[in-house]
Amino acid sequence: MITGVGIDLVSIPDFAQQLDQPGTAFATHTFTERERVACAEPATRAQRLGARFAAKEAFIKAWSGARIGHRPDLSPASVDLREIEVRHDDYGRPFLALHGVLRTRVAQSLGVVDAQLSMSHEPAMATAMVALTQVDDRTHPTSGHISQDGAQLRVGTP
Repeated sequence: MITGVGIDLVSIPDFAQQLDQPGTAFATHTFTERERVACAEPATRAQRLGARFAAKEAFIKAWSGARIGHRPDLSPASVDLREIEVRHDDYGRPFLALHGVLRTRVAQSLGVVDAQLSMSHEPAMATAMVALTQVDDRTHPTSGHISQDGAQLRVGTP
């Protein structure tokens, strides 16, 4: 069952300005080292990081939407966006990996969930959509487990 959906849209020209401001630490405070390395190509850096930023924002919206009627677990301003990491599998498909406090809070507030991530970018815009799905941990063979490096979004307690 889908429990939360989030979508975000990023203006690439505005995002590029934010990335290129002299003395800014925005990229290091928002993206993991792995994300920054994956997006290092100057010609597409803003587009690729913009799509990842949209994915992080879409995840927060999906998580919040899954908790309609309940007090927010964390304020959006208190979320360390580096704890939401966009990765790609061996075939280039994007997925989310959660880390740290955020991973624990999501598991405590939602139980076992899977996330589906879709991202796209053009020179002017980047977008991402996240759908969270509740997993029946009694029937799913890997539910309740998350790899040591946070490589799966499936979170919860066994």
